[in-house]
Amino acid sequence: MRFSEAWLREWVNPAVDTAALADRLSMAGLEVEAIEAAAPAFRGVVVGLVQSVEPHPNAAKLRLCQVDLGTGEPVRILCGAANVAAGLRVPVATLGAELPGGLRIRRAKLRGVESFGMICSAAELGLAESSEGILPLPPEAPIGADLRDYLALDDACIELDLTPDRSDCLSLAGVAREVGVLYRCPLRPSPAPPVAVALEDRIPVVLDAPEACPRYLCRVIRGLDPRAQTPLTMRERLRRGGLRAIHPVVDVTNYVLLELGQPLHGFDLARLEGGLQVRLARAGERLALLNGEDIALDEDTLVIADAARPVALAGIMGGAATGVAADTTDVLLESAFFSPQAISGRARRHGLHTDSSHRFERGVDPHLQARALERASALLLEIAGGQAGPVVEVTSPEHWPVPPRHRLRRERIRRVLGLALEEAAIEDILTRLGMEIVAVAEGWEVVPPSSRFDLAHEVDLIAEIGRIHGYTQIPVRHAAATTVTKAPPETAFDLDRAKAVLVDRGYYEVITYSFLSPEAQRQFDPDQPPLVLANPLSADLSVMRTSLWPGLVQAARNNLARQQTRVRLFEAGLRFRQAEDGLHQERMLAAFAFGSSLPEQWDSPTGETDFYDLKADLEAVFALAGGAERYAFVPAEHPALHPGQTARLQSAEGAVVGQLGRLHPAQAAALDIPGDSYLFELVIDALPPGLLPRFAPLSKFPAIRRDLAIVVAEEIPYQAVADCIRAAIPEWLRDLVLFDVYRGDTIDSGRKSLALGLILQASSQTLTEQDVEKILRRVLERLSTEFGATRRE
Repeated sequence: MRFSEAWLREWVNPAVDTAALADRLSMAGLEVEAIEAAAPAFRGVVVGLVQSVEPHPNAAKLRLCQVDLGTGEPVRILCGAANVAAGLRVPVATLGAELPGGLRIRRAKLRGVESFGMICSAAELGLAESSEGILPLPPEAPIGADLRDYLALDDACIELDLTPDRSDCLSLAGVAREVGVLYRCPLRPSPAPPVAVALEDRIPVVLDAPEACPRYLCRVIRGLDPRAQTPLTMRERLRRGGLRAIHPVVDVTNYVLLELGQPLHGFDLARLEGGLQVRLARAGERLALLNGEDIALDEDTLVIADAARPVALAGIMGGAATGVAADTTDVLLESAFFSPQAISGRARRHGLHTDSSHRFERGVDPHLQARALERASALLLEIAGGQAGPVVEVTSPEHWPVPPRHRLRRERIRRVLGLALEEAAIEDILTRLGMEIVAVAEGWEVVPPSSRFDLAHEVDLIAEIGRIHGYTQIPVRHAAATTVTKAPPETAFDLDRAKAVLVDRGYYEVITYSFLSPEAQRQFDPDQPPLVLANPLSADLSVMRTSLWPGLVQAARNNLARQQTRVRLFEAGLRFRQAEDGLHQERMLAAFAFGSSLPEQWDSPTGETDFYDLKADLEAVFALAGGAERYAFVPAEHPALHPGQTARLQSAEGAVVGQLGRLHPAQAAALDIPGDSYLFELVIDALPPGLLPRFAPLSKFPAIRRDLAIVVAEEIPYQAVADCIRAAIPEWLRDLVLFDVYRGDTIDSGRKSLALGLILQASSQTLTEQDVEKILRRVLERLSTEFGATRRE
């Protein structure tokens, strides 16, 4: 919510400066996100009256203007704007004036004619991003007056970052109510008396979806002057509120939106066919919107329709076919209450977000529509003339939101806030907030105002009392309670230590959204149906993630796009998976790696990261969960990973604990990232408990190493060979090293040679050569039986 401070002070004017006001609003829960000057700094600009306009003798596009600056003698100013005309009041930068950007006005000679100033456009004064000509001022603008004073440009634009539950403050009136309550100041709202009815024209309205729209008002206004211009003061307030002036009808509805918080819409009456229906869209209907988009309407979408077709997306945006245009003379003004449930999510479904949908999704006061319509009618008639018809109102009272009635207990206030307020102070706060209160034995019965959709429980009322009383006035007290802490099992997986291990190995932690687009979900986990959000933030964040990989890959893409040549990222978070017994939230640890295996250095060349680099990183993490030897890397397939470089991670008990592999080439091409990128993902809660360290006596006898080369079939993984050797000689094997893998001319096709180093040691004797040979024979016999392995000499 953005508004002009000067406009706010017309409603309520506490005796504090801008900084103090912003601080008080923030402390009351209306966080002030920014305070900006209403206009950039400039000086020496006054109101001038153009007395005459003549062509330049030597330049076709320049004109000689005689301008009265209120100093007695008119001054000659050259101007190239097409809209300059005699009798027009304009902003004039006099000699010595300084404009935004540091431009200083000096006497100039153009094509032989001197100019003694500059007639300014809105863009040159910093009041607009662009403009096609000079800025016309109202006829009543006093000649010679300083423009900053006349337009009250020494103003501040305050922007609030409101939480979604405070829709009542999405208007100047709502913010003014809050300021009045906080400072005990009287409120001076803008008047909205009923407009005189001069026509009997009515448009019939039918509510076919009363639960979604229980109140709809409209009014015909005829005879608008198509040449009418929105007054400068209104355009300025719109600009300071973050809106652009477009057309008197649109500007009036936007002005009332900012002022009162009620969205309105103006239809070109000549383009409507018959009466209006407020109904749900029908199958196959489409609507061309004011922004140029043509959308297909879903059957749960509320629309405003005439006798022929839908003409507006209710509460979101009007249709192009019935929008007001430059030649519009007759309009139908609409003011309605739409249920938040009927509007919520519909705008985002079509990639839209409008000021209207922003308010209706959060809740608009259901008693505000008539006042807003009268206010808009009066402003429009004042600006563009015309005659107004009667207000047509169609309601469904049984579907109106009913303010809840709460029992507010004195003792509950004391327990929650930690202080005992006097009853008079509590009643004063509730009354100033517009609540109806009735004293009862244990406290009060309270009915919140219709604009406060957030006050749904007793504790909400207590929070309001604390907020208005002042959080700084609440004493700080430490809770007194018996606490019992429970230490995690000593063998539990320590995620913080795992993160530290990855950081030590060159990874950076990232945090990504738990939501993603359906397309990204299908790319990485097509076999898992995602949980679709009922009210997503956007179409790209509409499903819950079933894997952490999409977020990691997107973060990696952002780094690669910024010329990072070595990317290592990890994330710990939840994934969400559907199961027969409901939704499962699983703790995950995932990582992405690309680039050189080591940072750039002078001592030795660094190769590119490969499958085994990531496997080593994962084994370092497994060392925290009982040791890497307790986990197996089993060849597998995954839709997002390379079919020849993918492993399933299994615990010794056979449970699947994760995946590891190279990104699939098709996925890499679709995502525009290098193909030699690698990923792993661990299910933290699936990891078995670790092993407690236990002392084992150290052998007094020397260890012996024997190297052994065996030939096995190509498809036999080293993991299976290592497990077989460990099972064959557990009492003697202290370590096992794979130091060479060979495929070549001396090896049969389809087979490979593995060179192994066996570290052997006995606990009760020194191993002799005969002992070692017996151990090796046992190993070879076991390998031959299980894998058909032969010894390579």
